[in-house]
Amino acid sequence: MKSEFYISSDKDQLDIPRIHQEIKSSYWGGYRTLEMTKQTIEACMCFGVYSKTDGQVGFARVLTDKVVFAYLMDVIIFPAHKGKGLGKMLIKHIMECPDIKNVHTIALKTKDAHSLYEPHGFIKVGDSKLWMALDRAKYD
Repeated sequence: MKSEFYISSDKDQLDIPRIHQEIKSSYWGGYRTLEMTKQTIEACMCFGVYSKTDGQVGFARVLTDKVVFAYLMDVIIFPAHKGKGLGKMLIKHIMECPDIKNVHTIALKTKDAHSLYEPHGFIKVGDSKLWMALDRAKYD
């Protein structure tokens, strides 16, 4: 089943109106305008999940300096494709990306997907119900 799907970092393939629609309907992005969505895409590394038959089915973006810090955001699998392991596939791909795999600290916020990130080493930050981070930095 997963061979039907692939991930690309090519921003020209992104279905920006669809991404915006999904972000707009999420619990975190209801305030965003289409222009805001476009600006966030321009400023970040982006990852689209695609089906060979259905086009784009997921999205995530990362804001990073590629060394010290990265912020993982807008991780979305479109409703018709949830439950197929695509979120796991997407996070694994991002975490193995050459520009991300050695970043010292990666942060994210989630209200309901902690179990998606925990296998990659993310832990809750303090008492926060939303913030999670992966810290690879050495403080010797």
